Amino acid sequence: MCECAIHTKEKHNWFGEKKYRLANFFDLWWDIYCESPKHFIHPEQYKAVQAIRSCRTAALGVDIYTCPECGETTEVYHNCKNRFCPTCSWGDTVRWAEKIKRNMLNIPHRHVIFTIPHQLNWLIKRNEFILLSMHMQASAETLKDWMEYKYDIRPGIISVLHTYGEKKEYHTHIHMILSWGGINKNGSLQRIKGKHISYDFIKNKFRGIYERRLIDLFDSGLLDHNFKDLPQFKRFITGINEKHWNIRFEDPMDTPTAVIRYIGRYSKRACLSEYKITQMEGEIIAFKYKDNKNKDFNGRPIEKELVLNYRDFFPLLLQHVPLPRFRLVRYYGIYSNRGHIPREYFSEIEDTPINWQSLQQSETGQDPLVCQKCNVIKTYSHSIAQSNNGTYKYFRLGLIPDPHATFFQKVA
Repeated sequence: MCECAIHTKEKHNWFGEKKYRLANFFDLWWDIYCESPKHFIHPEQYKAVQAIRSCRTAALGVDIYTCPECGETTEVYHNCKNRFCPTCSWGDTVRWAEKIKRNMLNIPHRHVIFTIPHQLNWLIKRNEFILLSMHMQASAETLKDWMEYKYDIRPGIISVLHTYGEKKEYHTHIHMILSWGGINKNGSLQRIKGKHISYDFIKNKFRGIYERRLIDLFDSGLLDHNFKDLPQFKRFITGINEKHWNIRFEDPMDTPTAVIRYIGRYSKRACLSEYKITQMEGEIIAFKYKDNKNKDFNGRPIEKELVLNYRDFFPLLLQHVPLPRFRLVRYYGIYSNRGHIPREYFSEIEDTPINWQSLQQSETGQDPLVCQKCNVIKTYSHSIAQSNNGTYKYFRLGLIPDPHATFFQKVA
């Protein structure tokens, strides 16, 4: 079955009711913004916006399902599957989470965050592909070396890149799921007792690896920059505040299911969830964010609202569109190649198939392909797609009901 989503009132148990769709705001103002953009619009940004605007519309196709008893039909609209689309990212994240937790070691895991100084932002933006990859590689190498040195084991690491903060400003950091244990030299599964972390050692090691690789890139001529020579570049590196090489370890969580529920389901999602949008009025859009600098009585970040004009909102949001062919999720250590690890070391979690139908049922409490009147499963009838040349009716391969019918025909 093709990946698609049903057109219903969208409600989700975890977030409450979704009041606004980002596609509607793009429909209103994107064409106008493109006439005089605030910043250069990259091809992948155009592609992402077009995908969001087309998602769950007839432009991508509609599957028609019919009840064999009463003839009631259900229209199922196709998704765009773009990595930046907030509508598609939720289902994609849930499927990824269900898959990955079956391939995690059956030991505790920790959530780890690696952040670098904001003084490097301008250099990263000019060398995004190479420096974002280096950030992911340097943080993983740091943890692998530290755990091999301290515990003599090889850990499993899942890394997810984020380029945004709460207010969608440019803020590169790595969310990592680190196995709190691993495979020792004897090939046995070894757990780590306790949760002590040598923060200064890890921070200094990470900074050393990152800066050494950065200088190597400069020497090789692969770095786009405006420094006169290597000494000036080294002075810039030395002047970066050591306090901003932040690393945070959260307490170990006992099972892969707990880890994925806590970190996995938001790590891979699009940068702006539509459930956080609070208003769309005229040229204005607003969304909720957590102010980590201001805490409430219980020490939790205070939730605030950011209100922006479309001319400020579009470039702020689109700077986080993933680069073409860039892997936002990467696997290191023993998770990069699980084939040689005994299967009994991994979690024994029941395989739960995740598709658009099960996701829709979890959101609405109803199976979208079961007729509510007859309690009968609806069957596929045909598909419809719209284009500039008109509306077309077509059938899936092997599902043409009439041998004399054509696979693809224009109906309007």
